[in-house]
Amino acid sequence: MSDIAIHVQDVTKIYKLYDKPTDRMKDFLNLPSKKQRYKEHFALRNLSFDVKKGECVGFIGTNGAGKSTILKIITGVSNPTSGEVVIDGRISALLELGAGFNMEYTGLENVYLNGMMIGFTREEINAKLDDILTFADIGDFINQPVRTYSSGMFVRLAFAIAINIDPEILIVDEALSVGDVYFQSKCYKKFEDFKKQGKTIVFVSHDLSSISKYCDRVILLNKGQMIDSGAPNDMIDAYKQILVGQYDFEKSQVTNQMKERAINDIENSSKDWMSKLSQNPDMLVYGDLRAEIADYAVLDANGRISNSIEKGTPFSIRMKIRIKDDVKMPIFAFSLKDIKGTEITGTNTLIEKIEFETKEEMEVTFKQTMSLQGGEYLLSLGCTGYENGEFVVYHRLYDVCNITVVSSKNTVGFYDMDSEITVV
Repeated sequence: MSDIAIHVQDVTKIYKLYDKPTDRMKDFLNLPSKKQRYKEHFALRNLSFDVKKGECVGFIGTNGAGKSTILKIITGVSNPTSGEVVIDGRISALLELGAGFNMEYTGLENVYLNGMMIGFTREEINAKLDDILTFADIGDFINQPVRTYSSGMFVRLAFAIAINIDPEILIVDEALSVGDVYFQSKCYKKFEDFKKQGKTIVFVSHDLSSISKYCDRVILLNKGQMIDSGAPNDMIDAYKQILVGQYDFEKSQVTNQMKERAINDIENSSKDWMSKLSQNPDMLVYGDLRAEIADYAVLDANGRISNSIEKGTPFSIRMKIRIKDDVKMPIFAFSLKDIKGTEITGTNTLIEKIEFETKEEMEVTFKQTMSLQGGEYLLSLGCTGYENGEFVVYHRLYDVCNITVVSSKNTVGFYDMDSEITVV
């Protein structure tokens, strides 16, 4: 018996992009035309890999890399344009949760409907029913039409069905963050149980902490092609380089055509620090601009500009400042808040009692160790001061960019006290 659960060979997926709905209709009706009515978009291009039985493989990559597309092809939701996919084992998929639900059916009727679509008999579903209902925990709503459900109840039931049907292969696409914190905890516990049972798991997520924690191997995709495959932390590091245009495509396994395209993208990109970060288009900017934050960067432990920082490692926040007017003693500051807007931490040169000479062009660096828990945070930067006893804002950038903290161990609360524990 083969030890390969999923075999993907030379899979290509091409979508037709039409400028007008009428062009789509004409093409569907096969009406004659002197020119092609659509453009071809390669969502996947000659993708090949194997997933061994009992292996947990993660997929990472930028938006449009092809992650969700390959999962849809593996599960049979979508067909490849060319190539071959061979599956050895029964699949349960957490893709678009509830995609197979009938909105007029009750939750209970949808449990049986989805179970039978996966391939289970009514007797097999009956045996799993208590586990499904307990996991979903939606009470009497199980006997109400799904159209009356809140979005939270909807995803709880969909998740409960998919994960409590005993599959040999579990496919997960950004589905471990549904519901409230207690339900998420149950989801992760179930996911860990699957790993301990030796189930085959294919996992797509933008949560790099989860990728690092759960995956045995990670496949890095970019623009529909596999860039590399290897240990989770190595691939996360490569992904961070792609995000900021610093990845060396010459060392990867992609085609020459893609190498040339990627290298041109890098050469044509801006040389500013901030251009290498994923920035918030809705940042709040204000101040009189007599002193201006001209550039900024977040640097990881290796000195690379990146939105992702590994927990427990040193990192820096850097700003370039241009002093345009008679500003005597500017105060440089940064702060971090969570995605709910709660201010977590921050400091400034006044608090830290930093002395310096004010010049027309200045550079300030805040260096520290990342002790925050794994998750998403928003960075704000500021240049302020006091004039004649009055507080003055020269330039503030609120929520200028995100910082993703990558962690394989999260303790309680906002930050890790890095406790040393002795048991005797």
